[in-house]
Amino acid sequence: MSATDHSRAAGVLLLCRAEPDRVRPSAQLLNEPLLLAPAGEGWSVLIPGEDSWRTEGTDPATAAAGWAHALAVAEPWPVVGLWWDASGAGFVVAAGFRRTAGYSWLADGTPAGEEAAMAALRARIGLDPVLDGAALDGLTLPDADADAEARVLGVIAVLSRTGLTLPQGLAPGVGAARLRSAAVPGAEALDWPGWREAVRIGLDGGGPRLRALGLAEVAAGAALAVWGRHRGWRTAGVVLLADGAVTLAYDAWRRRRG
Repeated sequence: MSATDHSRAAGVLLLCRAEPDRVRPSAQLLNEPLLLAPAGEGWSVLIPGEDSWRTEGTDPATAAAGWAHALAVAEPWPVVGLWWDASGAGFVVAAGFRRTAGYSWLADGTPAGEEAAMAALRARIGLDPVLDGAALDGLTLPDADADAEARVLGVIAVLSRTGLTLPQGLAPGVGAARLRSAAVPGAEALDWPGWREAVRIGLDGGGPRLRALGLAEVAAGAALAVWGRHRGWRTAGVVLLADGAVTLAYDAWRRRRG
């Protein structure tokens, strides 16, 4: 298949610099059809479904930015979102409440981003400012032999120096349906736990775990409600905010009782 054919497929991968057990709670709060899998030492990958952005009338770049921000806003670990479609490809990097930064390339590989995004990627992932910095800076230069897919592969190659190892079958240029159908070792489907899970945790002991769930819901909900790019995400944010508030209220009630 040619590079042009590859660019017609649309997909998103969310790379989290944390083990799956640490990523799972925040990922569940997105209430999206996600697959979670280990992706090397200290990394996890989340694979969204195609309908996650198409049914809301948005695009992979916007979806990647929104999801990455919501995942990272209440966590100590950063998230790199990779995206590609017919127009090109790129990445976003999110960490805490800092502004999500991103860089993109046109389908033929022409750079179309700001170099500040490369600096943000280096700083937030903890890359070597000299060796890794030079490799990333090279991706911002014209290269007639590198299309958008090759540029994103270059980003992955730099991240692999920190332990990232994407499972076979997960690569830029592959469509969302094929990404999710790849036989990824250790992949699991995630569901939003919501209030039922909060109650279960509370009945099983509550305390810090229950408060952590409530705070995570509030943080993720606030991120989606304020920075969500379309109505569906903003609505989900409001629901998460309300759910988190109820969770925290339930925890406070339990502590008052005993």
